[in-house]
Amino acid sequence: MRVQKKRSPFVVLGTIAVVVFVLVYIGVNLTTNVGKTQLQVNTEDAAKKLDKLYKNISVKFEEPVKGQIDLDPVDIGASLPDISKYPITEDNTTDSFAEIFSSIEKGGTGIDGWLTEAAADFNKAKIMVNGKQASVKLRNIASGTAADYIRSGKYVPDAFTPSNELWGEMVKDYGVKTQLISSRLVGNVPGVVMSKKKHDELLEKYKEINVKTLTDAIVNNELAMGYTDPFASSAGLNFLVTALNTFDSSDLLSKKAVEGFERFQANVPFIASTTIQMRDAAKSGMLDAFILEYQTFVNAADLKGGYVFVPFGVRHDSPLYALGNLPKEKIDIIKKFAEFVQGEKYQSLGTQKGFNGLNDYKPQLKLKDSSILPAAQKLWKEKKDGNKPTAAVFVADVSGSMDGERLNRLKESLLKGQKFLGRDNSIGFVSYSSSVSINLPIGKYDANQQSMFVGAINGLQAGGQTATFDAIIVALKMLQDELAANPNTKPVIFVLSDGETNEGNSLKEIKELIESYKVPIYTIGYNANIQALQDISSINEAASINADTDDVVYKIGNLLNVQM
Repeated sequence: MRVQKKRSPFVVLGTIAVVVFVLVYIGVNLTTNVGKTQLQVNTEDAAKKLDKLYKNISVKFEEPVKGQIDLDPVDIGASLPDISKYPITEDNTTDSFAEIFSSIEKGGTGIDGWLTEAAADFNKAKIMVNGKQASVKLRNIASGTAADYIRSGKYVPDAFTPSNELWGEMVKDYGVKTQLISSRLVGNVPGVVMSKKKHDELLEKYKEINVKTLTDAIVNNELAMGYTDPFASSAGLNFLVTALNTFDSSDLLSKKAVEGFERFQANVPFIASTTIQMRDAAKSGMLDAFILEYQTFVNAADLKGGYVFVPFGVRHDSPLYALGNLPKEKIDIIKKFAEFVQGEKYQSLGTQKGFNGLNDYKPQLKLKDSSILPAAQKLWKEKKDGNKPTAAVFVADVSGSMDGERLNRLKESLLKGQKFLGRDNSIGFVSYSSSVSINLPIGKYDANQQSMFVGAINGLQAGGQTATFDAIIVALKMLQDELAANPNTKPVIFVLSDGETNEGNSLKEIKELIESYKVPIYTIGYNANIQALQDISSINEAASINADTDDVVYKIGNLLNVQM
């Protein structure tokens, strides 16, 4: 027979106390989150984690030092790299030739190599012009970048075939002599690509889908759509002027048009620096719709079946312009080349590569005055953030591996790039090596803040290890404090580094924190481990720039122009 031991009253009381404590602890934790959304709970958890990580980092507060600011306007020509940066996809084979700038959807290789292949055949055909064998040199360069070279005078080719007529009109408005040789080399159309589900949903409500109904849906917060930088992207510029046209077709810059654009822009969640960045955002489920050219759309396997293409704006028919005061010989070569590529053989080749679709589409926009284009870009720059200014923290790597040319280029790119920062925005500056320094707390970007920003950049010196993620934690903490004081602010981080991290926290340790705060982190790499930087930027669909020593200033200027 088992004898049951009698428990000590103290053991019983202790057991009861533990049970009560556990029940109270559970109750407190359960009731703490009563009435709170999951977002609120996650935000509070993220704040606790951020504070904990921040307290474990050695942070130095540097005394701001003022530097000499440059009040001269932005010099686009000075920031452009040597033209050799952009590849020649077909070189001239004779001394009698014309050089042509071609947009990238047709002047590249493979599916984007229609004009390259036609140019190669033209050169092999031994065509005679004015008694001499003629050839062409084709350079592959994005339309917006090509327009910057031409209008600045940095490099002017003999001819220019952008994606659409808007760039031709713009360079003409800047005083460059242009002669339209052909209004169409090959057919193409820009459009809004949207999920079929969202398309059918809006169609049921609005009865038809066009730019007017799409802008209405965006204003009514029924559609999350992204588009690309209208300073660099053909489709982006086209969409900007088309949207303005929907608000007031008689005057794209009228008070009515501007107010309509402000309402529209307030509900645009994403403006991409590149088409690739925008498509990555769409893949993540962030966007219902985005803009793209039809030739790219039909060749994109990942867009088959579940998406609808809605054309907009002027056609992208690759017009061809002769530029400057050319001798008759070059004009004749350009005309002969246009005639050659418009032949049946090369139009069939274009069709095979996705061009010449939607030939029945008629332009929805008729540009009355080319001077409206730079004015529309300026308006976009001023109004793109609506009443929600940006707060940015620039994070600069000053570890030993950045010493020399890398740090010099970093300084140069920031000093020149800061001219693109809007005055309504706020900025701060952090540098890091083994430890992290706050060189400049976040403040409104007035002349005083600009002077201290320049002073902080000038004072950078390299040495030590690389605590990249510690510096990102500090930048996140600065932005969260700024948001607490100014909730109506859009936070962003720019990291400038060679990509190597060998000290402090790792990406794995802070990735969830970055995801929770949804702060985009744009990375700029200097002869860098680009994959490491891309891994950081991809978390919240930001861009990563491989800024080699030739074009870093120009690339950063474009990036800041879009995001700031």
